Amino acid sequence: MENVILVIHLLLALCLIGIVLLQRSEGGGLGMGGDGGVSARGAATALTKLTWIFAIAFICTSIILTVFGRQNASSSSVLNGLSGSDLLPAAPTSPAVPSGDSLLPPLTTDSPLTPPRAE
Repeated sequence: MENVILVIHLLLALCLIGIVLLQRSEGGGLGMGGDGGVSARGAATALTKLTWIFAIAFICTSIILTVFGRQNASSSSVLNGLSGSDLLPAAPTSPAVPSGDSLLPPLTTDSPLTPPRAE
């Protein structure tokens, strides 16, 4: 049931985004958009009504999903399950020692490595 409501919620979100983007800008917040005159706000258009329907449905599905999430939540905290040893940092590990069949000789001197001369 929760997955069905979640899918409906996501579809409502996409529809709400699409409907809002389809509407004509009337505010002129950035100096562009509207026709420059006073717009009549008497009758709501179909897009405005559809926006309200999608918004109300989106809020309802949000509340339902919150209720479902609260019912499924456990009453204990994640920190209650940790023991004292879980909070200590891990001990550093030493680097691996290369095996004897390595192609490179071990670095035992302070002199820089030079390639062997081709004779």
